[in-house]
Amino acid sequence: MSKVVWFEIYVEDMDRAQQFYETVLGVELKDMTDPTENDGPSMVMRGFPGDMEGYGAGGALVKMAGFESGKNSTLVYFGSQNCTTEENRVVDAGGKIVQSKMAIGKHGFVTLCTDTEGNMFGLHSME
Repeated sequence: MSKVVWFEIYVEDMDRAQQFYETVLGVELKDMTDPTENDGPSMVMRGFPGDMEGYGAGGALVKMAGFESGKNSTLVYFGSQNCTTEENRVVDAGGKIVQSKMAIGKHGFVTLCTDTEGNMFGLHSME
């Protein structure tokens, strides 16, 4: 079975997007080296905390020419103890709530939001 091992959220304003996700998720994003070096278009990447060998997928905010923010159809869900906590930070951090916390049966709860770059993302919790 295949599993998700990486995600990228494309942004126009890296500093603004980094501040948004650090504020909402209560994490620190770290600078990453450009994996393309001199072989392709230049990228600026800020990575979310994660362990590529452990459970879950690692990922990064990415700024790269030709990849606009808010124009994709992939939805990333960030895990949470209680998604209301992060939901309550979204608007003050410059984002919008698309769907407030709602039950998804035995699978817990989700909140849908947009970030400062127009990307939609989800929050998931069992509480």
